[in-house]
Amino acid sequence: METNLPANVLDPNCPSRVIFQRIGDKWASLVIQVLGEGPVRFSELRKMVNVVTPKVLTQTLRALERDGLITRTVHAQVPPRVDYELTAMGESLLGPLGMLRDWAESHVPSILEARDAYDDAQDAAVLGASN
Repeated sequence: METNLPANVLDPNCPSRVIFQRIGDKWASLVIQVLGEGPVRFSELRKMVNVVTPKVLTQTLRALERDGLITRTVHAQVPPRVDYELTAMGESLLGPLGMLRDWAESHVPSILEARDAYDDAQDAAVLGASN
């Protein structure tokens, strides 16, 4: 599907929205960051991403492969070995994802503090309304 219109992630009909959602998926972004270290086998990838089910990881890997962000290489051996690695386009996401990761990790204390303050205010409002 080709279009001459500029991409606009805010337009619900723009294909960039689906791509934006894929990259924003928690498993996809973690997989991309793990693969930034180099090719990884499925079992190792699952250990490194942590708590993802095999089914969800498989779906994530297939979606990333379909989008051209990773490659899947099957090695002819017994048992078969499958490696996943980033394509050049996948590697181009490492910078932006790294910046988001740095931001998230550096703002954890502030965000947790804001959540606690919000929850305390909500609790106080509920308690005040029931008195």
